[in-house]
Amino acid sequence: MSEPTAPVTAAPSAPAGVVVAESATARGRRARIALRGLQVLLALFYGIASALPKLIAHPSAAESFEELGWGSAGMYTIGALELAGAVALLIPVLQSVAAMALAALMVGAFVVQIAVMGGQYAATPLILIVPLALIAWARRGHNAELLRLLRLQG
Repeated sequence: MSEPTAPVTAAPSAPAGVVVAESATARGRRARIALRGLQVLLALFYGIASALPKLIAHPSAAESFEELGWGSAGMYTIGALELAGAVALLIPVLQSVAAMALAALMVGAFVVQIAVMGGQYAATPLILIVPLALIAWARRGHNAELLRLLRLQG
């Protein structure tokens, strides 16, 4: 007769009585770290590379918004939205909503690139939508917590 094999023990973060394979726990931890790293990279991109030139009225940003006919008010508004989204990507309860909002902003950027700017940089917003959609989906569990917090305020 063979001896019974020992069951796989629960991971430290798993609820009592839940059996989790150790490799799944390590893989999940790596996935969470990778997702968090992606969020930090996108937050840096939106905060520094995208919002900052608009908020300091860098000539390249100002020219683009003048060409659109949106002027400095449009430039500062888009810059503020991007900066707010960048910060919100780093706040756990806001991560999913921030990713959805930034993705919506990228849909608008794509439409503007195609309709007004000749489509030269139209791929950039489309490329950015992919990781934003991943973050929105992966962090969707925080949406219930956000709704609960909003209901407490109301």
